[in-house]
Amino acid sequence: MKKVGTHLVVEAWQTPKAVLNDAETIRSALVEAVAAGGATLLNLCVHQFSPHGVTATATLSESHIAIHTWPEYGYFAADLFFCGKGNPHQAMKVLQNILGAKQVTIQELDRGLPTSEVPEESETASLVIGH
Repeated sequence: MKKVGTHLVVEAWQTPKAVLNDAETIRSALVEAVAAGGATLLNLCVHQFSPHGVTATATLSESHIAIHTWPEYGYFAADLFFCGKGNPHQAMKVLQNILGAKQVTIQELDRGLPTSEVPEESETASLVIGH
């Protein structure tokens, strides 16, 4: 495999309900996580649901971080995909600390393409890569 990035799929629970229902806390946690992970923030979108819950996405030069909260369960799901520079594990540590999750599971996936699909050295000069 030609690895192009690392993708963390996160389940977190035993998190304070008030924190998970606070859009501004989620926003600032994402900003701090991006900085801690050494990534470059391009755009941040945060949506507060009624009666509860927050969804937020941080678009990064290195890909993205997304978080979805279920305050009524003290649960959040997060998705951190970093390609190129940056450390998604460090970003996740910050999210866990700020949001106060007592239990977290992380699945780590290498993202990329099969070796058979990697262009020959002479072909790479003609490729345009967005990252």
